[in-house]
Parts: sequence; structure tokens; C-alpha cells
Amino acid sequence: MKLVVLTGPTAVGKTELALTIAERLDTPIINADSRQMFRELKIGTAPPTAEQLARVKHYFVGTLSLGDYYNASMFEQQVMTLLQGELKDKEYVLMSGGSMMYIDAVCNGIDDIPTVDETTRKEMKQRLADEGLEALTNELKAKDPEYAATADLKNPKRVIHALEIISMTGQTYSSFRTNKRKQRPFDIVKIALNRDRQQLYQRIDQRVEQMISNGLVQEARQLYPRRGINALNTVGYKELFDSFEGRCTLGKAIEQIKYDTHRYARKQITWFRRDNEVRWFHPEEQDKILRHIYENDRQVD
Repeated sequence: MKLVVLTGPTAVGKTELALTIAERLDTPIINADSRQMFRELKIGTAPPTAEQLARVKHYFVGTLSLGDYYNASMFEQQVMTLLQGELKDKEYVLMSGGSMMYIDAVCNGIDDIPTVDETTRKEMKQRLADEGLEALTNELKAKDPEYAATADLKNPKRVIHALEIISMTGQTYSSFRTNKRKQRPFDIVKIALNRDRQQLYQRIDQRVEQMISNGLVQEARQLYPRRGINALNTVGYKELFDSFEGRCTLGKAIEQIKYDTHRYARKQITWFRRDNEVRWFHPEEQDKILRHIYENDRQVD
């Protein structure tokens, strides 16, 4: 089996190209966009449309609810089960998306960190509500200074998860992080898409405007009562929540969504450029991409 990974920054044009490649390779698509897994986020995450889902079978689209706990380790386990089970006889399987940690988890493996039990998760969530992020951050610095020195301490999910592991095991979170690459029983071809920076920004801005026209503001208002859920700490929703709370005008929030999405796209590009196994293409270079996938297997028709 050959796992073809198609990635790149948001709005670059992955979705339509993935459908075309999947049809040529006779493969389903494993979605690697973590926010598109939440069924309530129907507009702000630009998931595949009903027509696109009908063209090619997709996995991990709309499979979670906002209250569900999920992480890159669980994604790795489920994808590996799928590849070694239901899809094991496929010559090619396509995984497409832009969630960096999820893609790395499947390609390289993720550390075998214990699964957090429901009781510990609820207790830590309640502590966050009662004590606030700063108190938990200070606790993490005291109990695991090694991890605290490198972690994004403004991200409550990162802080809470580390404290959950410490609470459950009595060991530091950093002691479980070996960063050892796992061997995979299949070949991996990594393809990243990119465009001229200004063209990419224009596509992002047009997508944001289209989302607004499609009802993103109304969707965000419906989700606002659940704004404390980590999945809603997402570009497109958090900016609108600020406008609902009077921190900025709606127009300013929309401009902020564009700016924050530009920044996220740059972060994605930087992340994938660190991987020397990735080959970069323009989204319109379909034939070149297919030749790269096939390599010495067979010639493109």
C-alpha cells in the first residue's frame, strides 16, 4: 500500500484536487482536518459538500460532536486500524487535510501517552473553570518545568492535558515524550500545495466572504452558548464571539478572521517546509502530481 498525503495551507485548493486524485487512484479520502470532524461546524470549517461526499467516500468528516473528546493520538490509532483493516487491500489510500499534528501522528507516530480517564478529565475541566488558566499554568511550571518551557501555555488544552497525565500517573508529561519515529508497514508519499502568497490571501478572503454569505454569523450565534468548548477556539468563531460580546464591531471581526487565517496559513507552510520528505506543487499541476505519486509503478494514462 502507498499512503498519499495531500496537504498545504488553508484555502489553497486541496479539496477539489483531492477528489480528482482519489477518483484517479480509486481510493477513498481520509480527512485530516481536525475541525471538519465536528458535525456542528458546518460553515466555518469549509467541510466537503454533500455533492463532494457523494463523489468519493470520506472518513472522519462530521464524525464527532462538539462535546466529544478527541486528539491526534486517537486519530493515529483509528487511521492505523482503518489502513490495516478495511483498506488493507487498497493499492493507494489518500489522506488530505491541513491539520499538522494529525498528519504527523499518522506518518511518524505519536508518543504512547496514557489515555486520560473521564473522571480526571472532568475534574481538570472543573479546575480550569474554578481556578483559571494562570493558576494551572503555574502548577504545570512547578511540576513539569521541562514541558512548560516549550509548551504553548496560552492554550488551555495543552496545559490541562499535561496536568491530567501528571495527576493520573504521578510522572511528568515530558517523561512520556520520546519523539521516536515509528515504522509504518506502507510507503508514504507527501505532497504539499502552495500558491503565490498574495493569490493565497485573496482566496482566503474570498472564502471568508463566502462563509459570511452562507450564514457563518448565524452559525456562530447558535454556538455561542458553548463557546468554552476547545473546538470553538477556532479561527472564524472566536473572532465573531468577540463581536457578540462587544469587544469589536462585526465588520472588524470579519477583517480579523481574514488576518488570523492568513497567519494560520503561514504557520502551516512553515510547518510543512520543515519536512524534507514533502514535495511541493501548484494545485494546477495535476499531471505532475500524479506522476510523482505513481513514480515507477506505472505511467499516467
